[in-house]
Amino acid sequence: MTPTTTQTRHPWRATARTVLAALVGALSLVPTVAATTGLDTVPAVAQLIVVAGVITRILAIPGVDLWLRRFLPWLASAPRNEAQPVI
Repeated sequence: MTPTTTQTRHPWRATARTVLAALVGALSLVPTVAATTGLDTVPAVAQLIVVAGVITRILAIPGVDLWLRRFLPWLASAPRNEAQPVI
């Protein structure tokens, strides 16, 4: 059996990690962004977190990962020379 990447084997775990990282990063910038742009609403920040999570989840789908390996190998979950994930 060919080994798969952890992002492909556990896509929701990878999504949760990315959402957490995006949340921490976004929270650290909220005061600066809000003061600079006059943006003082929570929905904009929530949108940033949700969009980051959705994109990460889509990238963790095995079929998407195979497509990335073929057409955008620099964005795939593993280098081209590693074994492809089993679907």
